Amino acid sequence: MASDDELPEIPVVCPECDTRTSVAFDEVERAVERHNEQLHDGEAVAEVDPEVLEALTDRLGKDLGLF
Repeated sequence: MASDDELPEIPVVCPECDTRTSVAFDEVERAVERHNEQLHDGEAVAEVDPEVLEALTDRLGKDLGLF
């Protein structure tokens, strides 16, 4: 079981490359940017899995009392 200070890995998908990978939470932004720069001329193709992003957004909103 992960300790409280360990952050989860976040799934990143690229529909154009037909790939899915998990990236350390603190590396997600750089990994997505690097993938898009190297493989898609900077176009925002790869992204955090939209379903996971929605779930994280909902949870954060609830934790902050916004919902």
